[in-house]
Amino acid sequence: ILVPRRENIQELFELTNEDQTQAYRESILISKLIMNLFEGDKLNTGAIGNLVPQLHLHHVVRYKSDPCWPQPVWGNLTEHPYAIEERKLVCQNISDALQNRIGGFRPH
Repeated sequence: ILVPRRENIQELFELTNEDQTQAYRESILISKLIMNLFEGDKLNTGAIGNLVPQLHLHHVVRYKSDPCWPQPVWGNLTEHPYAIEERKLVCQNISDALQNRIGGFRPH
Protein backbone atom coordinates (compact mmCIF):
# COMPACT_ATOMS: atom_id res chain seq x y z
CA ILE A 1 0.00 0.00 0.00
CA LEU A 2 1.33 3.44 -0.93
CA VAL A 3 0.01 6.39 1.07
CA PRO A 4 0.86 9.91 -0.06
CA ARG A 5 2.13 11.99 2.84
CA ARG A 6 -0.60 14.56 2.39
CA GLU A 7 -3.34 15.08 4.96
CA ASN A 8 -7.04 15.01 4.15
CA ILE A 9 -6.59 13.69 0.60
CA GLN A 10 -9.11 11.09 -0.53
CA GLU A 11 -8.72 11.06 -4.31
CA LEU A 12 -5.81 11.19 -6.74
CA PHE A 13 -7.24 14.27 -8.44
CA GLU A 14 -6.98 16.19 -5.15
CA LEU A 15 -3.20 15.96 -5.30
CA THR A 16 -1.20 18.69 -6.98
CA ASN A 17 0.12 17.88 -10.46
CA GLU A 18 3.57 17.37 -8.95
CA ASP A 19 2.22 15.01 -6.28
CA GLN A 20 0.20 13.10 -8.89
CA THR A 21 3.37 12.56 -10.91
CA GLN A 22 5.25 11.45 -7.79
CA ALA A 23 2.45 9.04 -6.82
CA TYR A 24 2.50 7.56 -10.33
CA ARG A 25 6.30 7.16 -10.29
CA GLU A 26 6.22 5.50 -6.87
CA SER A 27 3.38 3.21 -7.95
CA ILE A 28 5.33 2.11 -11.03
CA LEU A 29 8.47 1.57 -8.94
CA ILE A 30 6.72 -0.58 -6.33
CA SER A 31 4.78 -2.44 -9.04
CA LYS A 32 7.95 -3.50 -10.86
CA LEU A 33 9.71 -4.30 -7.62
CA ILE A 34 7.02 -6.57 -6.14
CA MET A 35 6.30 -8.32 -9.43
CA ASN A 36 10.00 -9.17 -9.72
CA LEU A 37 10.29 -10.07 -6.04
CA PHE A 38 7.18 -12.29 -5.89
CA GLU A 39 7.21 -13.50 -9.53
CA GLY A 40 3.50 -12.91 -10.02
CA ASP A 41 1.34 -13.62 -13.04
CA LYS A 42 -0.57 -10.31 -12.79
CA LEU A 43 -0.63 -7.19 -10.66
CA ASN A 44 -3.84 -5.59 -9.41
CA THR A 45 -3.73 -1.96 -8.31
CA GLY A 46 -6.56 0.03 -6.84
CA ALA A 47 -7.45 3.15 -4.90
CA ILE A 48 -10.64 1.88 -3.33
CA GLY A 49 -10.77 3.71 0.01
CA ASN A 50 -14.38 3.01 0.93
CA LEU A 51 -13.53 2.09 4.52
CA VAL A 52 -10.36 4.14 4.97
CA PRO A 53 -10.91 7.53 3.34
CA GLN A 54 -7.23 8.64 3.30
CA LEU A 55 -5.89 8.12 -0.23
CA HIS A 56 -3.95 4.88 -0.47
CA LEU A 57 -3.01 2.73 -3.44
CA HIS A 58 -3.16 -1.06 -3.13
CA HIS A 59 -0.68 -3.19 -5.10
CA VAL A 60 -1.59 -6.89 -5.08
CA VAL A 61 0.55 -9.52 -6.78
CA ARG A 62 -1.70 -12.18 -8.27
CA TYR A 63 -1.14 -15.76 -9.35
CA LYS A 64 -3.22 -17.92 -11.65
CA SER A 65 -3.33 -20.37 -8.74
CA ASP A 66 -5.18 -17.81 -6.53
CA PRO A 67 -8.40 -19.24 -5.05
CA CYS A 68 -10.51 -16.57 -6.78
CA TRP A 69 -8.53 -16.20 -10.05
CA PRO A 70 -9.41 -14.43 -12.35
CA GLN A 71 -11.81 -12.36 -10.21
CA PRO A 72 -10.39 -9.49 -8.13
CA VAL A 73 -9.26 -10.29 -4.59
CA TRP A 74 -11.33 -7.44 -3.16
CA GLY A 75 -14.54 -8.89 -1.79
CA ASN A 76 -13.76 -12.40 -2.99
CA LEU A 77 -11.38 -13.76 -0.35
CA THR A 78 -11.39 -14.22 3.38
CA GLU A 79 -8.50 -12.38 5.03
CA HIS A 80 -5.54 -14.50 6.02
CA PRO A 81 -3.04 -12.16 7.68
CA TYR A 82 0.63 -13.02 7.55
CA ALA A 83 2.11 -14.63 10.65
CA ILE A 84 4.36 -12.12 12.48
CA GLU A 85 7.64 -13.66 11.31
CA GLU A 86 6.40 -14.05 7.74
CA ARG A 87 5.26 -10.40 7.71
CA LYS A 88 8.66 -9.27 9.00
CA LEU A 89 10.40 -11.26 6.26
CA VAL A 90 8.17 -9.88 3.49
CA CYS A 91 8.64 -6.31 4.76
CA GLN A 92 12.40 -6.78 5.02
CA ASN A 93 12.59 -8.24 1.49
CA ILE A 94 10.64 -5.27 0.08
CA SER A 95 12.72 -2.81 2.12
CA ASP A 96 15.97 -4.41 0.93
CA ALA A 97 14.79 -4.36 -2.69
CA LEU A 98 13.86 -0.66 -2.38
CA GLN A 99 17.20 0.10 -0.75
CA ASN A 100 19.05 -1.60 -3.60
CA ARG A 101 16.87 0.02 -6.27
CA ILE A 102 16.95 3.64 -5.22
CA GLY A 103 19.77 3.78 -2.68
CA GLY A 104 19.31 5.32 0.72
CA PHE A 105 15.50 5.12 0.75
CA ARG A 106 14.00 3.55 3.83
CA PRO A 107 10.20 3.18 3.93
CA HIS A 108 8.49 4.07 7.20
